[in-house]
Amino acid sequence: MNKKIDNTIINGPILKSMLIYFLTLLLGSFFQQLYNISDTLIVGNVLGPEGLASVGGSSAIIVNIFVGIFMGLSSGATVIIAQFYGARRHEEVSKAVHTAIALAIVGGLIITYLGYTFSRRIVILMDTAPDIIDSSVTYLRIFFMGMVFNFVYNIGAGILRAVGDSKRPLYVLMASCLINIFLDILFVYYLDMGVAGAAIATIICQLISACIVLYLLTKATDSYKLTLSKIRFDMRLLLKIISIGLPAAIQSTMYTFSNLLIQTSINSFGLNYIAAWAAYGKLDSIFWMAVNSLGIAVTTFSGQNYGAGKLDRVKQSTKCAFGISLSLTIPISVIFYIWAYELLALFTPDSPETIMIGVQMMHYLAPFYFTFLGVEIFSGTLRGMGTAIIPMIITLCGICVLRIIWIKGVFPFFPQIETIEASYPITWITTTVLFLFYYLYYMKFKANKVIN
Repeated sequence: MNKKIDNTIINGPILKSMLIYFLTLLLGSFFQQLYNISDTLIVGNVLGPEGLASVGGSSAIIVNIFVGIFMGLSSGATVIIAQFYGARRHEEVSKAVHTAIALAIVGGLIITYLGYTFSRRIVILMDTAPDIIDSSVTYLRIFFMGMVFNFVYNIGAGILRAVGDSKRPLYVLMASCLINIFLDILFVYYLDMGVAGAAIATIICQLISACIVLYLLTKATDSYKLTLSKIRFDMRLLLKIISIGLPAAIQSTMYTFSNLLIQTSINSFGLNYIAAWAAYGKLDSIFWMAVNSLGIAVTTFSGQNYGAGKLDRVKQSTKCAFGISLSLTIPISVIFYIWAYELLALFTPDSPETIMIGVQMMHYLAPFYFTFLGVEIFSGTLRGMGTAIIPMIITLCGICVLRIIWIKGVFPFFPQIETIEASYPITWITTTVLFLFYYLYYMKFKANKVIN
């Protein structure tokens, strides 16, 4: 099965194979978001705006900071494995797989310690509303106890996707999602465990997912087979992974820090704005899961074809990704704009003021979604070819630095929610234009250097 998928990526019709691969990833992302949204829906309906803000406000940003650091690093492993697999360098694939799993275990332990230790300090530093500080810290500390499981699942699923297998990670995620919903209802609603119940449900599901993915990798018959006794760092490959993954980690961290600054600014408006932003963020994640799935797809196609020395297919993959992304982004934007009230009411039905604040947010931002597509697709293509430094600089300048300058320089003079919202389309457009110019330059002058 895996050989067939691999041959389709580097030899078959690109649009058809990418669409199938992407749709599998998208379905997986849907269940990942359903996994996350179920926490918010159940907590919001059972515990009200306070519970919703505790799980989806500052807590979500803090989790994204720590997880983003590791996921950025692990993306280096995914790229390396995809390139080696496309080039049929089987011994290197095996070494990279075992190094990646070792990175997940060690990284998970480090993030668990840091997250548990500094949760309260960061929550307070973000000017979180005093009445939700304790519940936010409780949720975070429990959540961080499952970081090893989280990282092992994600890197394991990334390995499978890098070699073209997007179906089995989907099946694992579907099962985990259903279990999470059941446990959320049990712990939060029936056992009245509050936000702690939502966090416990999450780490149980992450444990199950990690165990299943490890089982799949140990039973593989291809070069990416995992042997538990061989899990260790190969220093040469670790440095290669870091050379690609560290810029992505810095990029992800700075991206999240800029969002942390925005969350802190929103916190200054009070509980209803925090809850509205949290609810909107969960709906907004539907768009992000689509473009992120495309980013993963184009990275895999770019990586394998670049490793196989097929630059023309790399270019075709980029064009196909844009076509697919536009066909999804336009309907999502229209649905979000027209049915904003009904969608937001799912999260906090008894708080009309919170809903109306969320409607304004959605009406402002949804029409600009298409301006972000170039950021994800161009960076995915470039990342698949192994270039990381310049994309990191582009993202840091175009999104992170510009967003920080906007919030620090403009928001104090115009302290309205619209000022905060404007930071998104301004930075999306700027960064897309920068990526377009660099992509054209790279493909013309530098992309002929095949993996060595």
